[in-house]
Amino acid sequence: MAKTLQVDIVSAEQAIFSGEAELVVAPGEAGELGIMPDHAALLTRIRPGTVRVKRPGEDREEVIYVSGGMLEVQPHVVTVLADTSVRAENLDEEKALEAKRAAEEAIANRSGQMEIAEAQAALAESVAQLAAIRKLRQQR
Repeated sequence: MAKTLQVDIVSAEQAIFSGEAELVVAPGEAGELGIMPDHAALLTRIRPGTVRVKRPGEDREEVIYVSGGMLEVQPHVVTVLADTSVRAENLDEEKALEAKRAAEEAIANRSGQMEIAEAQAALAESVAQLAAIRKLRQQR
C-alpha cells in the first residue's frame, strides 16, 4: 500500500476537504508545490489557483480553487488555510469570465494606483478560477 498523508483544506466559510492523499499540488507563492508523504516541514503563503489532491487508488484528482491563504506541510499532514475555497465543479464559468472582463477594463482605464492593484488582484483570481474549471474538464 502506498504511503499517504492527511490533507485538510479549510476556509472561514467551510471545511471543504479532509482525507488521505498520495500527492497534493498547491499554488505556492513562488510556484507550484508538489507534496508527498515525508515531505520536509514547510509554511508558505499560497496565491489564487487550484489545489489538486490525488487520493489513494483513484485516477481522478480532487480539484479545489483557493483564492489565497496559507499552506502548512508536516511529514504526514498538509493543511491549507484558504481565504476562500470552492470545489472546481461548483465554480461559475460565466461569472468568472465576466469578472475577468471587468478587471481587464478597470486596468485599461487606469484610474488610481489602489484601483489598479485591486483590479489586478481580481484579474488574477478570475484567471485562476477559469484555470480550475479547465483542469476539471481535462479530467472528465
